[in-house]
Amino acid sequence: MPAGLPSPAPETVAGVPAHLQVLTDRARGYVEAASSANTRRAYAADWKHFAAWCRRQNLSPLPPDPEVVGLYITACASGSTSGSASDRASGTQRGKPNSVSTIERRLSAIGWNVAQRGMVLDRKDRAIATVMAGIRNTHAAPPRQKEALLPEDLIAMLETLDRGSLRGLRDRAMLLIGFAGGLRRSEITGLDLGRDQTEDGRGWVEILDKGLLITLRGKTGWRDVEVGRGSSDSTCPVVATETWIKFAKLAKGPLFRRVSGKGKNVGPDRLNDQEVARLVKRAALAAGVRGDLSEVERGQKFAGHSLRAGLASSAEVDERYVQKQLGHTSAEMTRRYQRRRDRFRINLTKAAGL
Repeated sequence: MPAGLPSPAPETVAGVPAHLQVLTDRARGYVEAASSANTRRAYAADWKHFAAWCRRQNLSPLPPDPEVVGLYITACASGSTSGSASDRASGTQRGKPNSVSTIERRLSAIGWNVAQRGMVLDRKDRAIATVMAGIRNTHAAPPRQKEALLPEDLIAMLETLDRGSLRGLRDRAMLLIGFAGGLRRSEITGLDLGRDQTEDGRGWVEILDKGLLITLRGKTGWRDVEVGRGSSDSTCPVVATETWIKFAKLAKGPLFRRVSGKGKNVGPDRLNDQEVARLVKRAALAAGVRGDLSEVERGQKFAGHSLRAGLASSAEVDERYVQKQLGHTSAEMTRRYQRRRDRFRINLTKAAGL
C-alpha cells in the first residue's frame, strides 16, 4: 500500500464513507501509477534505510527535520550509516561511502515519502542544500556510461544465440527490437501482443507491411516507435519478432516470456527486465566484444542501455529523428547516448591551423 494513503478502517477510510471505498482503492491505484514499479521499490528501500538510521541515532524520521536529513546524507557520504550515535560522534567508519548519485536518490526518496504523508521536506534548507553541495564538490565522479553496442557488435552477438531453440529465438528478437527501437529494458519486457491485454503492460506491438509499430508508455508519456524492416532477414527485428511469435505460439498477453523445460516450454509470465541486461552482457562476452579488455572489465561495460546507446551512436541520420526514437525531451540528453558517433569527427586542432 502506498505510504501516502491511509489504512482501511472497518467503516471508513480517513473519514471517507465506506461506500466510497471503491474510489479510495482506485485513487490508491493512481498513486502507484504515478511512478514506475522500479522507482517505488527503490524509494521504499531508501526510506527503510533512512528510518533505520534514525532509530539507531535515537532520532525520528517524522516530521521531516532538515538538520536530521543533513546528518543522514553526511553519514551516507562518509560510509557510517550503519553506526550508532557513539560511532557517529567518534567518526568511526562502518562501510563503503555511498556515491553521489545514490545519495541524491535517497534524498529524493525521503522527499517523496514525506510528501505521501502530507508533509513537506524543504530541500533548499541550508542544512540540506549546503551539505549536498559540499558532497557533490568533494565526491562527485564522472558518470560511468555503459558501452555502446555498434551494428558489428550486435551481429556478432546474434551469432552466439541458438537459432534452433525457443530461448534463442526470443533473445534474438529482444536484442534486435531493443537496438532498432532504442528501447529501455523495461520497455522491451513490458510489451504486449496487442492493446489493453495486460494490467502491467507498458505498450504493445503491431506488425505492418513496412515494419513494426510499437506504442509505448514511457517516462515522458505515450509515444510511437517505428521499427522498419532490415536489409537482411538475419538482422531484421521484424522478422525476428514474427519468428518468435510463430514458434512460441503466442496469441495474447506479454510478448517476451520465460522459457523453461530445457528451452522447450513458453510460460505465461512476463520476463523480468533484468533479464535484458543479463542477455546483453552474456552475449557481448560470448561474442568477444571489446576483447582488448579483461572479462571483468567487459562485464562492467555492457548492460541494457548499451542497446539504446548503440542506436544513437550508429544511426547516420538527423539527430532529431534519433531523439524522437529514444523518447528524449532534449537534444542534449540524446547526445549523451551518442558514445562514439561524433568522437573526433570534427578536428578543431586542424581547423585552427595547427
